[in-house]
Amino acid sequence: MTPTLPWATAWVTGASTGIGREVVLQLAQAGVKVAASARSADKLAELEREQPGIKSYPLDVTDAAAVGRTVEAITADLGPLDLVILNAALWKPMGAADFDTATAIQCMNVNYNGVVLPLAALMPLMMKRRAGHLAFVGSVAGLRGLPKSVTYAPTKAALINLTETLKIDLENFGVKLSIINPGFVDTPMTRVNDFPMPFMVTAPDAASRIIAGLRRGKYEIGFPWTTFKTLKLFRKMPNQVFFFITRFMQPLGS
Repeated sequence: MTPTLPWATAWVTGASTGIGREVVLQLAQAGVKVAASARSADKLAELEREQPGIKSYPLDVTDAAAVGRTVEAITADLGPLDLVILNAALWKPMGAADFDTATAIQCMNVNYNGVVLPLAALMPLMMKRRAGHLAFVGSVAGLRGLPKSVTYAPTKAALINLTETLKIDLENFGVKLSIINPGFVDTPMTRVNDFPMPFMVTAPDAASRIIAGLRRGKYEIGFPWTTFKTLKLFRKMPNQVFFFITRFMQPLGS
């Protein structure tokens, strides 16, 4: 029997594909009213048709005004949000030789500002209610700088730091905060990679792990275990040891 989920309403960004889509489906299947956002209105409409309980709100998370309007619309339609998973992300493998400023800026806008802008709209509402659960989807790539992730890993490291910075503040107002750090997940985003991706999990499996961790109120949700613990170990290594290892490795970021 599936455990009862503690949320009546939820909002998921980056919901049109991959992890976000599967999280939306699994929440709705468990009886949660879910607002689903992404830029692709067509894919969101398909998602709505697939499972009752899903309502789509097309959104560019880098547009501050649109984010504010969307939060207002969702809360007017569904009521106060119990759970928000900020998941929108952009990934492109890149290193020093092919570094592109525009891509770096775009990644920061989507991966980091795409969390900060919804967060700014949501925090006052949850703090006033003294209730709610916010979750940011980071990556194991944010735990330590890795080859070929020069435009991606820094944005995920920023999210990890942001979560650490806000955790106690928000807890003082009764708001839970979680950081989700997946390893490789089989999604359209990772299918562009031309390097080995060990211990890959499916998107439905990733969604199940995320929901289970959030239901338990975990601060950090990392998976699969082998990849997550390896990157945790890398974080504790002296720089000389870490750089020696990464000279001979393929990238491990998700």
